Amino acid sequence: MPINTGQLDGKELAELMKLIEGADSVELKLTIPDADSRRTMAALELDPIEAQIRQVVFFDTPDLQLNAIGLVVRARRSQGATDDSVIKLRPVVPEELSADLRQTNDFNVEVDAMPGGYVCSASYKAKIAVGDVKQVLRSGGQIRKLFSKPQRAYYDAHAPEGVGLDDLTILGPITVIKLKWQPTDFKRPMVAELWFYPDGSRILELSTKCKPNEAFQVAAETRAYLATNDIDTTGEQQTKTKTALEFFATRDD
Repeated sequence: MPINTGQLDGKELAELMKLIEGADSVELKLTIPDADSRRTMAALELDPIEAQIRQVVFFDTPDLQLNAIGLVVRARRSQGATDDSVIKLRPVVPEELSADLRQTNDFNVEVDAMPGGYVCSASYKAKIAVGDVKQVLRSGGQIRKLFSKPQRAYYDAHAPEGVGLDDLTILGPITVIKLKWQPTDFKRPMVAELWFYPDGSRILELSTKCKPNEAFQVAAETRAYLATNDIDTTGEQQTKTKTALEFFATRDD
């Protein structure tokens, strides 16, 4: 499971520890190869009937200019919940972010760690009215209306010059099922997300969140829990966002 310190040299470990110290939270992630997803779900006794259905859409230029600079623009529909949106920048150095942003409730600095890598991101989130995302997907309405004024300012501060939110292309949507569960043999809540791509491929991601001062201990405990259930934590990792962006950017429709 994430944060395998044995794979990091001294400089990398020092950098990771500094990032974690400055973050608001840590999310430990593991992606499972499509061929192993069914077996993994069975081993962990995951019931898809209990999952929440989601629809995720990204916005970028056709040549993925935002992705190239680490800027992610996303909106989401969720069964039984409000719509939401996020502007995310990665990588970031926590100490270089403004104090005003760090004190904002909707702004979060998080270290994402998975086997073989980690990244610190800064996300500005907002809840939006149910139906707003669907309206943009159906009619191609103004993308900027899915984002709050502070989110738009955050975007403008980091986006390429001349590329406004309404200049972006709709990339998606992706259907996702999300399942939160409390394992009987592990004390921490877990999350499973299964992303269904239009070409029939899938990515299953397992994750758990923790406080920065718990990160290394929780990583060790999570790795042990997965190993007990015969879940391989050494496979090649895939990124859900990158896979989605590259899939839709190669299509003209």
